[in-house]
Amino acid sequence: MKGLYSLEEYYARNLGAYYEALTIGPSHNYYLGRAESDITKWVEYFCDGVADSFEKVKRRAEEAAGDGAQDYSPSLRRLDPRQRKALELFRQSDSITSHDIEGLFSLSQRTARNLLSRWVENGFLAITDPAKKSRKYGLAKAFQELVQ
Repeated sequence: MKGLYSLEEYYARNLGAYYEALTIGPSHNYYLGRAESDITKWVEYFCDGVADSFEKVKRRAEEAAGDGAQDYSPSLRRLDPRQRKALELFRQSDSITSHDIEGLFSLSQRTARNLLSRWVENGFLAITDPAKKSRKYGLAKAFQELVQ
């Protein structure tokens, strides 16, 4: 859940409680009593931090849903990882070329053209300029909503 929640923020806000929860016995030495120490305070503090963090995640999800954000998951699931990555090109431009795909995936010119041909056959892309040397591709209508 990278970027969605952070326990460090909770710890930083409650630094005194953090250090208090860490203090679990009379000695720092494992053999002088720390092994039998009661860690209930630390477990409670940790669980409170997790609960606080997940409450923030829940609020952010509810805010995003309340903004009228549309769920594009079904359309995205139909795409393979390369197609999902290629969507980034369409966020910058309405059409792409084989040269764009070559650069994005570090492919040879022939491999990029073959990949684009497969995507046209599968209905992911449509040819917008059929010129032989400067052929351009656009997203098929079914996927255009993903880049708006």
